[in-house]
Amino acid sequence: MKRAKIAIIGAGNVGASCAVWGAEKELGDIVLIDIPDMGDVTKGKVLDLAQCGPVDRFDCNIIGGSDYGPAEGADVVVITAGIPRKPGMSRDDLIQTNVKIVKSVSEQVAKVAPQSILIVVSNPLDAMVYTAWKTTDFPTHRVMGQAGCLDIARFRAFIAMELNCSVEDISALLMGGHGDDMVPLPRYTSVAGIPVTQLIKPDRLEEIIKRARMGGGEIVKLMGTSAYYAPAAGTMLMVEAIVKDKRRILPCAGFCDKEYGIGGYFVGVPCVLGSNGVEKVIEVELDADEKKLLDASAAHVRELASIADKFL
Repeated sequence: MKRAKIAIIGAGNVGASCAVWGAEKELGDIVLIDIPDMGDVTKGKVLDLAQCGPVDRFDCNIIGGSDYGPAEGADVVVITAGIPRKPGMSRDDLIQTNVKIVKSVSEQVAKVAPQSILIVVSNPLDAMVYTAWKTTDFPTHRVMGQAGCLDIARFRAFIAMELNCSVEDISALLMGGHGDDMVPLPRYTSVAGIPVTQLIKPDRLEEIIKRARMGGGEIVKLMGTSAYYAPAAGTMLMVEAIVKDKRRILPCAGFCDKEYGIGGYFVGVPCVLGSNGVEKVIEVELDADEKKLLDASAAHVRELASIADKFL
């Protein structure tokens, strides 16, 4: 059986962590790529990771460097390249610099892996997915962003902390843009089938929702840079669903046209992920308040996309 090839562009904290999760789960052969100045460092990281194989008992080929050649024919490409957030910096502040970086990377990906499925992790996420799509001209089902899997993981983790229960028993749903614009949906959130609204008082639940929205900023303040373990774990959850054709329903920045009345942009929604990428966008019923929040989030996504267009 042919192993999948997974190319990860950007060998910083997020990219390297993606390589670790991907190798440990034996999702496929891994190619880790960074800029020429970081080529030797990248080679060192993959050599270090390969030497974990005998310990953690995984088998896969791991290649690293600055050459895109080894990524030829990749099944899935993960783009983490871009400058990370610093304290006091919003995701939107990153847009001009990271549009140029993601555009350059996407051009290379389109050359070496024109049939790949593209997962964008770079911030500001919603604008970077749009940038990659416009640059590669890939069909929309083969382009998506990782945000919801991270945001929902934070939401679930904070609920588990509050209730002192296993995160495995928590099922949650959120939509919209990444970060401050996310739209958590408490009435679609449950703990072992029990609605979370029966377990946590409204005021306290709102505090947890706010913490989930600001989860990235909280970590930036503590560490001086963006999170990387959880973003990488969320990304590789998506990769696993694709390479194993699991058809998992996961929150992703997927392309919505008529869906939710978005009108042709990538917004966080529940998606069925399988071997073809986004197999389906699932539309859930929203009440008036939820729809208002989603519309506001989508409006900000459109605003970011229009800014990105200026630099494309």
